[in-house]
Amino acid sequence: MRLTISRKSHFNAAHRLFNKNWDDKKNQLVFGKCNNPNYHGHNYELIVHVTGELDPETGFVMDLKELSDLIKAEIEEAFDHKNLNLDVAEFAELNPTAENIAVVIWKKLRPFISEDKDLEVVLYETARNFVSFKGDF
Repeated sequence: MRLTISRKSHFNAAHRLFNKNWDDKKNQLVFGKCNNPNYHGHNYELIVHVTGELDPETGFVMDLKELSDLIKAEIEEAFDHKNLNLDVAEFAELNPTAENIAVVIWKKLRPFISEDKDLEVVLYETARNFVSFKGDF
């Protein structure tokens, strides 16, 4: 029997969307107010889903405390109250769009989740704008 467990988390971070290969005019046209050279911030909401077989001995798909600790150590401590462009190594050369942030989070968590389990990351940049990533490359 396969089940999905989920853990909700949040972090606050600033970023600026821009392509360093474009001029200011094109960056402004494509990214609008998200291209603010002084950055802007979001209160990100993160939901991590882990799907797998129910362990008959524990009754767990995965220990939620373990998942909570993992998210805190790998994501919250790395991203919370940071400027993603300047403070997070993964975004030194990667535009920190919601899509790219979700992929980075997935990549940071995947090594710690058993390979027999599926991992999905859902990242809300705003209450209405969110992205989901299941590791489909």
